Amino acid sequence: MCPTKTPDIDRQPIAHVEWVDPATLRANSYNPNRVFGPEMRLLKLSILSHGWTQPIVARTDGEIVDGFHRWTLASSDEDIRAITSGLCPVVYLDEISLEEQMLATIRHNRARGQHGVLRMGEIVRALIDSGMDAAMVGSLLQMEDEEVERLADLTPSPQHAGKDHFGKGWVPTRG
Repeated sequence: MCPTKTPDIDRQPIAHVEWVDPATLRANSYNPNRVFGPEMRLLKLSILSHGWTQPIVARTDGEIVDGFHRWTLASSDEDIRAITSGLCPVVYLDEISLEEQMLATIRHNRARGQHGVLRMGEIVRALIDSGMDAAMVGSLLQMEDEEVERLADLTPSPQHAGKDHFGKGWVPTRG
């Protein structure tokens, strides 16, 4: 059963996703977030594999608050443009001050969190245990071979690197 819409839901930006030409949007001048080549390829793979799952967030004048890298792909990548006839999903925020816009950008960026190494290792091992080979995991997650190998390695670091003790070179001397 689908819940009945309430006035509170109708006021949420996500309730009003619009598909627009990315040329109607523009980058802001202050975003501190940078995404490098491997992560951009992963973002592209994510959109191509699962579709647009997150809209771009913009002010009503078209300045981007969140989603610069999704917008970059929507603006320039032919594979991404092809899946939605060149359009990208956008939600618009009510008019906000520049200061509130900057705060919103940082909140969006920081709220995404970070991947914990131990949990990522568990996931990589589970994928390999399910029958995927390490090369496939690396390709699908845009990881280097060494990264997959390190994450999949069940050996704890001290046993792996130094048999849980240090050599004589690490013993301080009194002098």
